[in-house]
Amino acid sequence: MADTRHRLIRARKAAGYTQESLAEALGSDPRTVRNWESGKSEPIPYKRPKLARLLDVTRSQLDELLTDERPAAELLPAASALRPKAATPEDDEAAAWELAQRITASDVGNETLSQLEHIVDDLAIAYSTSPPADLAVKLRGYLQYVGQLLDGRMTLAEHRRLLVVGGWLSLLSGTVHIDLKQPAAARARLRTADSLAKHAEHDEIRAWGLETEAWWLLTDGDYSGALELARRSQSFAPVGSSIAIQSTAQEGRALARLGEKTDMYRTIERVNHLVAPLRVPDRPEHHYHYDPNKSVAYMATTLAWAGDPAAESFAREIIDRLNRQEHNGKWPRRIASANIDLALTLIVSDRMDEAIGATHKALASGCVVPSNHWRAAEVVRAVEARKMPEARDLREAYEEMRRH
Repeated sequence: MADTRHRLIRARKAAGYTQESLAEALGSDPRTVRNWESGKSEPIPYKRPKLARLLDVTRSQLDELLTDERPAAELLPAASALRPKAATPEDDEAAAWELAQRITASDVGNETLSQLEHIVDDLAIAYSTSPPADLAVKLRGYLQYVGQLLDGRMTLAEHRRLLVVGGWLSLLSGTVHIDLKQPAAARARLRTADSLAKHAEHDEIRAWGLETEAWWLLTDGDYSGALELARRSQSFAPVGSSIAIQSTAQEGRALARLGEKTDMYRTIERVNHLVAPLRVPDRPEHHYHYDPNKSVAYMATTLAWAGDPAAESFAREIIDRLNRQEHNGKWPRRIASANIDLALTLIVSDRMDEAIGATHKALASGCVVPSNHWRAAEVVRAVEARKMPEARDLREAYEEMRRH
């Protein structure tokens, strides 16, 4: 495969692609394309039909590009063959019928797409209760299936629907990898989600991707970066959408961490204004459907981070609301987070025994995902800083949670 590099590079350039843009169009990593062109590996079978279409070659010509010793120029169609020839009215009529048939030809179909769209909703609903590692496996399987379908024939409308499905699945997969503290996989999935959303002209997915990254930066302590991404998310968010509210709430959290309390309170008012007309959705546990209860939880977190004692009433309110609904098993993670928020605000008012009790509840629940361990660690460090005798037990409970 020594000459593969030169032949494939020429074919790619002739089609007008860089390594990065070809990888994006294929849903692959640029390193994969580089490996093909250096002869280190070859495209896997289900990628080849789409690669051939992008390079404007037939499948047999692609196989020759990968194995034949002739230069790429000899394998690609001659420029003269691409020049328009004089056409008769009969030719025009035949071409029109052929185009019409290709527009309606499909290997995918409405039923398959509808099932995939339902699966996206089911997985987004399962996110609140499923172990992240289990959900990651399911998402990987469905994304592989979507990748295979993209190589088939379909109408333009079906193609867009499939891109949107792939965008949502990639977005949720990126979120799960953040929860699992797997940054490389998370970045790759979020980039893919954004690329698919661009091609599908789906601003809502792009906005959710930016908001997800904002949360990620917030957990890593990059509060200025989180603020910037939360605001960028709002620029893509459709008016009145769930993501418009979510990204505004994320802006408030970043402002709280930065100590910009005046702007934080203004942002809280904006969130309240956006939430006021909302009713609880049919499936409030859907990760991408805004549940008005979230605004209470976000208020508790934001005020707790700002050191505002008012956070206590909001944290207790959301715990009470969710506990009344917990018989259906929908909210274990939210309850755990609310208990951490309650603990933080109790520390501000120096009610350490109650803070320790609320933290133990969160740690014992088994519902604090790895990406949220740092929030529990804040409480543990605050208790240790006060040299309380309970600090050792709390630290042991925290370390035990991290091990499982």
